Amino acid sequence: MTGIEFGIDSFGDLPRDDRGQVVSQAAAIRAAVDEAVLADQVGIDAVALGEHHRPEYSISTPETVLAGIATRTERIRLGSGVTVLSSDDPVRVFQRFATLDALSHGRAEVILGRGSFTESFPLFGYDLSDYDLLFDEKIDLFSRLLDERPVTWEGTTRAALHEADVYPKTESGRLTTWVGVGGSPQSVIRTAHYGFRLMLAIIGGNPARFAPYVDLYRRAAEQLGTTAHPVGMHSPGFVADTDKEAVELYYPGYRETRDRIGALRGWPPLRRQEFDAEVQHGSLYVGSPETVARRIAGAVRALDVGRFDLIYSSAGAVSAGARLRAVELYGTKVVPLVREMLAEDRVVLQAAR
Repeated sequence: MTGIEFGIDSFGDLPRDDRGQVVSQAAAIRAAVDEAVLADQVGIDAVALGEHHRPEYSISTPETVLAGIATRTERIRLGSGVTVLSSDDPVRVFQRFATLDALSHGRAEVILGRGSFTESFPLFGYDLSDYDLLFDEKIDLFSRLLDERPVTWEGTTRAALHEADVYPKTESGRLTTWVGVGGSPQSVIRTAHYGFRLMLAIIGGNPARFAPYVDLYRRAAEQLGTTAHPVGMHSPGFVADTDKEAVELYYPGYRETRDRIGALRGWPPLRRQEFDAEVQHGSLYVGSPETVARRIAGAVRALDVGRFDLIYSSAGAVSAGARLRAVELYGTKVVPLVREMLAEDRVVLQAAR
């Protein structure tokens, strides 16, 4: 496969400045814009910004930041990663991303999710006991809005609509829509049911263990009569000039973030051996361009995906300069290397025939 696309993902994690001080959330938002502009310049295909409502992440409204990025970029596609649809209004989500699509001349895409964090539910007045119902109803409404025709819909989680027309319309006639899935077969089948694109969130363990989900998506789409789009995956990682530098830069902040979240979820503290194992064989793509490219190529082969997104900003201790360097290396070194490796696979396969 040589047609694979490559993206970067960010939650607007707070980097450190040249003095080693953690920057403000405002500065982190501006840094995310600068990183996306660089990604556009070095040939990366897409940027996805994730919605969070926590102190360590600066981006709560991805589409607003993406609109800023749209004014400074020319070709990179602009998406969320993810938009927490369960605690939002599908009509407003569609309107905001249709507006972004207009500003960016058709480059907008949305990745919908249920949310791995739950802060948005009480913040916006939703009951966590309705976690599944909220997503089920809202993704159904969103799927109807994508047709860009008058909508009649009734549910229990928002006001009913009767022949409601929603504006603005997109120039293409349909907004590109993904669903982020972390490992639920039901979510995979739901994604196929609506004909949406599947983005696998693979943040730990051997990525090959997600192969059954890729197969399930394709089989479900075939049985349901919908389109099985190329599958995407996103995983954390970091690129530096050498393996040693990448690990030294990434590990402290990754451990801090992992342990902070783990304390809330009952996880034991991260051990260095676990980190090293994830870097070598799991879903942490940390190292030199050659190392990261080799690992990504292996994951692409194992899952037969059409898009790989690197969550590059997930180590808070890393400086803003080091993050920019990581984006640069990813676009100028890693991506071309992966493409070469996958092209060689194709040549070997053709020769074997």
